[in-house]
Amino acid sequence: MNIKALLQDVRASLAVIFLLSIVLCGVYPLAVWGIGQLVFPRQANGSLLRLNGQVVGSSLIAQNFTGQRYFHPRPSAAGDYGYDAAGSNASNLGPLSRKLYNQVKNRVAAYRAENELSPSQKVPADAVTASGSGLDPDISLENARLQAARVARARNMSPEQIQKFIARFTTGPQLGFLGKLRVNVLRLNLALDQSGKS
Repeated sequence: MNIKALLQDVRASLAVIFLLSIVLCGVYPLAVWGIGQLVFPRQANGSLLRLNGQVVGSSLIAQNFTGQRYFHPRPSAAGDYGYDAAGSNASNLGPLSRKLYNQVKNRVAAYRAENELSPSQKVPADAVTASGSGLDPDISLENARLQAARVARARNMSPEQIQKFIARFTTGPQLGFLGKLRVNVLRLNLALDQSGKS
């Protein structure tokens, strides 16, 4: 065994590790951060939404809204009480789970009662099931439209006014073909609050 050759190999290996550490742990992350700040500054900083100069949330993370005046997001299983960004997860209940069946059944009944829907009215799946992350910020357009009458009554607005707000915050499928029309709940509720309508 040639010790001199072995030491040269070790030195070369350490030099490569050092060089790659600088490039991959320093230069590359700084380059990505810099490009993000230049090209997509809002997205790179969390797509934060502000109200009167204060950060009130991110358009990428669901918040729990309750009360008749607000559009409600999808149910959440993230964290102990839902909507916990630090505890993003699904319920892990399978399609044959009796617990999941009862949860969805109760949510359907509550959704129909809250929005004054007939027993035969179909309830959108996103109104009664949590997303995989538990933090989906959007609801389907159908879900938003079914909640519109309740919100209009609570805010003393016409259904047409509420529909205009919904249309304003409706976005199309990603890349033009992935998914369906969806509405960002936080943006919509903030806009309604800022409109001055109680």
